[in-house]
Amino acid sequence: MKTTLNKLEQNQKARIVSIKGLGIVHRRLLDMGLVKGAMIEVKKVAPLGDPIEVKIKGYDLSLRKKEAANITVDVV
Repeated sequence: MKTTLNKLEQNQKARIVSIKGLGIVHRRLLDMGLVKGAMIEVKKVAPLGDPIEVKIKGYDLSLRKKEAANITVDVV
């Protein structure tokens, strides 16, 4: 089932399908390991949904809800 990363709940796992966006924010996401085909797990979601803590490629990462909305994933 395809959705965006910001819609996943705690402990859900997914595979990254695509990353939308342009410029420096897009480049920064790629540099952090958020690339097509990578597995990602939502570790914690803040009460208001911002930030979202995820685990990718063995390390933890915090993303803003707005950034996570640009990442399309396929839920595992």
